[in-house]
Amino acid sequence: MATLIRKLICTTNAAKPVAPYNQAVVADRTVYVSGCLGLDKNTMQLVAGGAAEQTEMALKNMEAVLVAAGSGVDKVVKNTIFVKDLNDFGTVNEVYKKVFSKDFPARSCVQVARLPMDALVEIECIALTGAVSTVSE
Repeated sequence: MATLIRKLICTTNAAKPVAPYNQAVVADRTVYVSGCLGLDKNTMQLVAGGAAEQTEMALKNMEAVLVAAGSGVDKVVKNTIFVKDLNDFGTVNEVYKKVFSKDFPARSCVQVARLPMDALVEIECIALTGAVSTVSE
């Protein structure tokens, strides 16, 4: 049986993890991106503003990690969004649609009691690497 490679992803183009985990792990051709917060990568502080600004920065961090893993937002198959307040659902969606504008990945969005650093939004994803074709059924 062939040995699968588990590649640990770490890039300076996104905010560093705030706990003991990697930004992403690639197993075979699948990328598992850890939860991304709306952190400025230079200050490691949450960006000013509200849910919209944190969502935008979290997605930028996620994109940078995907690129470092040899993937991209066009290869995301599943997103999970955690929000502190589900009343921000519409706001998060408006920002999300700027990044995911067609061929939407599967997605969940749930309200949670608390997020690291008291963030308002956290986003994780699963993506693919290599050549990917999209077919609608």
